[in-house]
Formats: sequence, C-alpha cells, structure tokens
Amino acid sequence: MDRMTATTARKVLLAAPRGYCAGVDRAVIAVEKALEQYGAPVYVRHEIVHNKYVVQSLEKKGAIFVDETEEVPEGNIVIFSAHGVAPVVHDEAARGKLATIDATCPLVTKVHKEAVRFANDDYDILLIGHEGHEEVIGTSGEAPDHITLVDGPDDVANVTVRDESRVVWLSQTTLSVDETMETVDALKGRFPQLISPPSDDICYATQNRQTAVKQMGADADLVIVVGSKNSSNSVRLVEVALGAGARAAHLVDFADEIDENWLEGVGTVGVTSGASVPEILVDGVLQWLAERGYDDVETITAAQESITFSLPKELRRDLRAEAAELSGRPAGSGSDSGSGSVDG
Repeated sequence: MDRMTATTARKVLLAAPRGYCAGVDRAVIAVEKALEQYGAPVYVRHEIVHNKYVVQSLEKKGAIFVDETEEVPEGNIVIFSAHGVAPVVHDEAARGKLATIDATCPLVTKVHKEAVRFANDDYDILLIGHEGHEEVIGTSGEAPDHITLVDGPDDVANVTVRDESRVVWLSQTTLSVDETMETVDALKGRFPQLISPPSDDICYATQNRQTAVKQMGADADLVIVVGSKNSSNSVRLVEVALGAGARAAHLVDFADEIDENWLEGVGTVGVTSGASVPEILVDGVLQWLAERGYDDVETITAAQESITFSLPKELRRDLRAEAAELSGRPAGSGSDSGSGSVDG
C-alpha cells in the first residue's frame, strides 16, 4: 500500500564513509587467505567481526568459529578476531600446540600497548567501554590489576583509584564519541589530574561514520543502519542518528528485516552501515527502498578514507614462503613490516 501522499518527495541520503573499515577488511581477508593457504578447516576464536552475513559466508568456505581456544583440536590453526585477545589466550593456544594468526585490528593493539605502558608506570587505568564486549575483555587482560571498567557516565560515581595524581583513561575503539567525552568530563570532575591517552582511542572509522550520520540525521525522517545487533559501532550509529534529529532509526542485518510501516509519512530515508558490514548488504537496502519509490539517492560525504593495514605477520610469512618456493627465491627475501602498517 502507498502510504505517501502524491506531493511528498521520496529521497535517500546515503552516508559516506560507511561499511568496512581497514581493520575489518584485514581480518576478513586474513580468514579467506588462511583458508586458501592451509585449507579447511581454519578455526576462528569468536566471530572474526561482528556481522552475521560475514560469519555465515566464512563458515560456508570452511571457517569454524569457536567460543574458547580449548575447543580447537591440538595442532590446528586458530585465528584471533579483530577485537583482540588477552595475553592468557595466547598462553592457552601455546598449551594446545596451536598455530596462531592474530587478526587484531592494529588500532586495538595500540590501546593494548597503552594499557601495558601505563600499568608498567603504575597508573590506575580507567577503561571506558561496555562490560562483556570482546575488545574490553582483551584490553582488560593486558593489565587486570590496574584497569577499572567505566561503563558510561552513570558509572563514574562508582570509580575508586589508589592515587588521584596517577590516573589515565583509555577507551574501547567503537564507542559513541559524544558519550565517551561525556564520560571523560565526568571523570575529570572527580579526578582533576586525570590524563588522556597520547592519541585518540576511538578509531577513525567509528568517528567518520558517526560524523556522516550526524550530517544527514537532521534531514532524515527515518535512518536505517545496516549492521548486526552485537556490533557496538552499528548500535552507536542508531543512537547518533536519533541524537542528530532523525524521527526514527532502526538497525537491520538485511533488507528483508525492514518493516514497511516504518515508511509511513517518511519523505527522506538516511542509510548507513557499521564498520563490519559489506557493501552488498547496503545495496540490498537501496534496492528495497527503490522498489518502493525511494530511488533518488544523494551521498552525504563526511570524510575520505585511504587507510589500509597489512595482513597479520604470521600469514604474510607463510604466503611469502610459498611464493618464494614457487619462484625459486630464498624464503627470507622481502620485508616484514610488523603486525599492521598504515598507508594513506
């Protein structure tokens, strides 16, 4: 049924950037390359990224996702997800005689290294993040005796520290920028000498996607965010859209989850996607909207992204060795630039 009046213009505002960030792209390619290099099965500890479609697609190719390292049979390969793991997980893999590929996003690794450094300097670390999130568990595991989780502004009153002159805050990389800064302001109200990390912990992709949604939110009657419910950055995009002035905002994994009732009285629909969402899912939403008269699409660009990360070092090593064997070159030739290099 046509719920629009004949005079109501139908338009789509498409956020840019959206979808895959460099860390997600690296992690997904790492699983695909590992399957090509070593053959199925390849085990992955937890979802490689928080997206239902991506996980299902990799399962069809031979990836097996497990909750705990102990579930991987001895002698197999296990890939650690983009969210990162605590040092104890590496120890578990060693005890199980597992070959590991660490697909932790380099931006998450940066936070891990900050936690270790501040713990070594005997700071109390206030980690802003959501309890139970895999990234928070991994970061907390780097310095469990020094880290206190702060789950939003309402949690600040519960925080205690040993020495108010030696306190630093770090954050989960996928949070709402505005809410994080609200939490930081509340913490500074309690601990005036609180210091900040040397560089922003919230990742560039999270910030750029939130900025794009802010720019289109005030002009959209409805915002559709493509992403899975366990994707922190996707959930934040819904919150940001509502905060920017959208009348309604909904999170969907696939186009067929959209309720046609959402379109009642709607002239402008905003569309974006979380950092772990492949573009094919956004295309499906755009097609669904076009079939209902929303075929005028305007892109709202908030930033240009050109960052890429190299594949995990363990995978690069084996890929180089295979290439060298095929070409007759020494396996050690070529450079290894570490766990993640940034281009652009």
